[in-house]
Amino acid sequence: MSKLTMWNHNLQTLLVGTIMAVSVTLGGCDSTKEDAQNPETNAESSEQAVAEAPVENSAVDNPDLDGATAQQGTPVKYDVSAWNADKGEPLGTDELDSIKSAFGKVISTDENSLDYASNPATKYRFMKTDAPYLDIIDSEKYLELGWYYANPTDSDKEKELSQDHAKKAYQLSRRLMGDEGGKMVADMLSNQIIKNRVIGGQKVELAKCEFYSCMLVINKSAAQTDNS
Repeated sequence: MSKLTMWNHNLQTLLVGTIMAVSVTLGGCDSTKEDAQNPETNAESSEQAVAEAPVENSAVDNPDLDGATAQQGTPVKYDVSAWNADKGEPLGTDELDSIKSAFGKVISTDENSLDYASNPATKYRFMKTDAPYLDIIDSEKYLELGWYYANPTDSDKEKELSQDHAKKAYQLSRRLMGDEGGKMVADMLSNQIIKNRVIGGQKVELAKCEFYSCMLVINKSAAQTDNS
């Protein structure tokens, strides 16, 4: 191959390479220009990327938001030690008038009520219907004390009335069953359940505080006779 032929061959190769490089460059420019001329396509791609990104659960990550945490309140405290000052005169379960006076003024009387064992009984209510209740249910066989057991989320007024009811039940129980009766009510307020026990000479079939309610059931017919 002569030098002239070789030079022509090299020049040809150089021209072809230059043309290819220019074509690639122009193709890139056209692609950039096309993207710039189609902003909607770009926006759709961006929106799709955002939609596919993981979304944080603000309710979980921010527990301080309303409704994100369980409602809490202040537990009700019962100052039992301060209730021991006035023990009062001892009472028997058949002294109904004195028992009622220990709870206050009777607001309403229901003579068609039922006792713990569904026997005919009379219910004496010492609070209005829309207020935290305080009741005595009396039948031939049973004497029952019942009162509202406040929840930590209750209002201050409801808690105050619940504490006052518990104080009256505590003091009345001491008159009916001595110091053992007072201790029993204190145990009830600490969520202990008492069943079928003789306390201070009285047969207590059930004593408990749970689910907004305290109930103390004394079996009058077994008083002073059951030593189990």
